[in-house]
Amino acid sequence: MFPSVLKNNHLGRYFTPRLAGAVGLISLSTLNYGFDNQGIATSQAMAAYKRQFGVYDPSTKTWAIPTYWTSLLNSLNFIGFAVGLYIGSVISARYGRRMSMFFMSLWAMMSATVLISSSRIEQVLAGRILNYAYVGMELATCPPFQAEIIPAPIRGFAVGTYQASLLVGGIIINSVCLGTNQMSSNAAWRIPQGLFYVVPSIVASCIWFIPESPRWLLLQDRVDEALDSLQKLRRPGPDSPTPEEELARLQVSLAEEQNQGTYMDLFRGSNRKRTLIAIGMNFFIQATGSPFTAAYGTLFVQSLHSINPFKYSLMSSCINTLACVTAIYLSDKVGRRPLLMLGSILQVAWLFILGGVGTVVSPTVAQTQVIVAATALSSASLCFSWDPLNYIVTTELPASRLRDKTQRVASMVNILTNFVFSFSTPYLLNSPYGNLHSKVGFIFGSIACCSFVFAYFCVPEMKGRSLEEINNMFQAGIPVREFSSYPVAILEPQDDERKGNKSGP
Repeated sequence: MFPSVLKNNHLGRYFTPRLAGAVGLISLSTLNYGFDNQGIATSQAMAAYKRQFGVYDPSTKTWAIPTYWTSLLNSLNFIGFAVGLYIGSVISARYGRRMSMFFMSLWAMMSATVLISSSRIEQVLAGRILNYAYVGMELATCPPFQAEIIPAPIRGFAVGTYQASLLVGGIIINSVCLGTNQMSSNAAWRIPQGLFYVVPSIVASCIWFIPESPRWLLLQDRVDEALDSLQKLRRPGPDSPTPEEELARLQVSLAEEQNQGTYMDLFRGSNRKRTLIAIGMNFFIQATGSPFTAAYGTLFVQSLHSINPFKYSLMSSCINTLACVTAIYLSDKVGRRPLLMLGSILQVAWLFILGGVGTVVSPTVAQTQVIVAATALSSASLCFSWDPLNYIVTTELPASRLRDKTQRVASMVNILTNFVFSFSTPYLLNSPYGNLHSKVGFIFGSIACCSFVFAYFCVPEMKGRSLEEINNMFQAGIPVREFSSYPVAILEPQDDERKGNKSGP
């Protein structure tokens, strides 16, 4: 009975065992991003971690990591992110998606060794920079790889697993941190960080057993291998093209692309619109509060003295994961734009509540709990919308020859925005600097208002469209708000005979 239900589900109709294995392995690699993202943030609230890397304050008789080091640990890592993004993008474009994933897995094991063996905070900073080079390689490789191998009707779900896996990684490592945080030795933070070795070892061992991207193989003129890859990844069905038909459509689309794959092409013709949309998506995902909740959420909640920060981190990770899985499941049914706009509205509500309650000089217990709840719900709203959908939309927009370069440029904007807000947030939160505390909600909430406007006017609806159909619509100059209603049949690729006669009467 269960196999029958799975087969009749819209996901089960398209997933073959090899495709499921490929998507699963690519998603698995993102667990390590979640391990680092949440593991380091949660470790910074541990007494053992503060004692090892912090400074003793005789007046309070406590250890604490200075604000400037907190800022550096959560911002300079994006230097590694940018370098890794470029390296991963180059390896992915020249040597294939699988080779990039293999190389980044080996790198991750090296950077994990630096982090776990650190005894000085300078070593932690170096380890974070090195580990974020792995995260950059991952971002350059995994979402495009998933977008290129998956059928259009389930592409949103598959690419969205990048963010879902990141959040599951957060649940796992926050659970471990909850169990170890009471340890007085450095094992309290070294045990969770030991997880950094597990995923790269699995990915490096198994990556060669999944098919390479057929679109990348076509770009290398390896037609027979591209067909073989499609045959392994596709399930035959009356409503689906055969691998041979899909291959022919991919070849026609590549032949008709109006660019040669240079950086200048990103800002020419229809590509300019695509590039600017991708840049906007990657700006708003960070500018609406993601660094605040992800990097500083645990420390912020700890400063409220209201709830166990480690229990909060675990609770928030669970809520975020549920919100993300719901979003990626709905993305192929409801669409991208409605979820983005709803997420922006929710963000505005929670962030303004956070800022409004923060204006109270001496908040009550109930008001403090509202601040905690608004922080968690703000994070959940991002995970329900912009966090997973950013990767989906950014990988759907570009032309095939520009997918790697578009991902590279848009992600650089993501990194720069993340750096700016990650570096400045501790100074906005803490005294003797901005001392805004929860009033930062007014800043991020105002930007969230702009994200709604951007989603409504600028983001096209691409659910259910093949990457080739999306490419044709942009090249035809279709307004972005008409994408959802534009007839699919008009975008079907011509056969060779009709293509040769299309200039005739």
